[in-house]
Amino acid sequence: MEKEENNYMELENSFYHELHKYSWDEEEASIFAKTQQDVKRALAKERIDIEDFKALISPAAEPYLDLMAIKANRLTKRRFGKTIQMYVPLYVSNYCTNYCVYCGFNCHNQILRKKLTTEQVLEEIEVLKKWGFRHLLLVSGEAEKLTNATYYEEIIRTVRPHFAQISLEVQPLDIEEYKRVGDAGVSAVFVYQETYNENTYPGFHPKGKKHNFRYRLETPDRCAIAGITKVGIGALLGLQNWRTDSLFTARHLLYLEKTYWQTRYSISLPRLRPHVGSFMPHDPINDHQMVQLIMAFRLLDPEVEISLSTRESSLFRDMAMRIGVTTMSAASSTEPGGYATHNEELEQFSINDGRSVEEVTAAIKSYGYQPVWKDWDSWLQK
Repeated sequence: MEKEENNYMELENSFYHELHKYSWDEEEASIFAKTQQDVKRALAKERIDIEDFKALISPAAEPYLDLMAIKANRLTKRRFGKTIQMYVPLYVSNYCTNYCVYCGFNCHNQILRKKLTTEQVLEEIEVLKKWGFRHLLLVSGEAEKLTNATYYEEIIRTVRPHFAQISLEVQPLDIEEYKRVGDAGVSAVFVYQETYNENTYPGFHPKGKKHNFRYRLETPDRCAIAGITKVGIGALLGLQNWRTDSLFTARHLLYLEKTYWQTRYSISLPRLRPHVGSFMPHDPINDHQMVQLIMAFRLLDPEVEISLSTRESSLFRDMAMRIGVTTMSAASSTEPGGYATHNEELEQFSINDGRSVEEVTAAIKSYGYQPVWKDWDSWLQK
């Protein structure tokens, strides 16, 4: 706790303070109060603001998805061309001390647990290199004593010679720890708030360090302060009203871009997927609404990267690349050691797009897009 309090003192102007300017209930009501006239006004603009974003994620925008798609497609191609950045997640551990009621890794679920050694990691990356991946996302459950910054440093230095880009999706770290993993070779950190509703957040995270809403919320601030090149944020769609959580994600993005303008940003839009346990989404988002949300983010920010994982179906992902998505995974495994030896008892959740790397890249090319395996080297930014 002392570490966390020290970070709070350092981050007096963090997004935590910005968040408290707004009421969840009032923001939600303002979304549902938007009219079709508000939507038309937003679509007529070259660059929209947060009020326009509210209109575009509101029910009033549903008749205008075709117009949104045309504009989102144009803005995406203008900034990113017809390319899709490819990455692959590598789960290094499924040990976790958090009790997140929606997660297959939570500490109360009776599942097999595994933490990869450096030798096992090397076995995994031999498979991934043969598949062509040059961008690796290291993922772990949150068990600070077993998988701490020192462990991640060791793994990062092990895989660094084999990949052009290394990203991290693990438990929130302190500023100095982010500097250490950055020096080891990490160029991007992804951390998801799950829900921005501070009142209901503890109910989804009743035990573990993740219970601390503020410490998690300030993680992107700490990443940017530590000099991490790219930061990814997002909410887990389905925990709360997806429109309201997405609005606060948008506010978070705009705050970060203004405060830490030298950092690049990414948005992820994960939907809840089947996992060990009985938790069901409180407010599920359907495919049409996901399309609406992706396009709204693209219209809000033509520069932001938008990532879509294998949580989504093959049909949906093939469509999404044409309306704003810029980054995709392929042939993903959500279990530690799952590429060299598959064991579904170790999975965090079931994937939805089970195509091989070859099938995904063929689909991307069939729509006139180009899969990009490596678009820059980390040493170029030193």
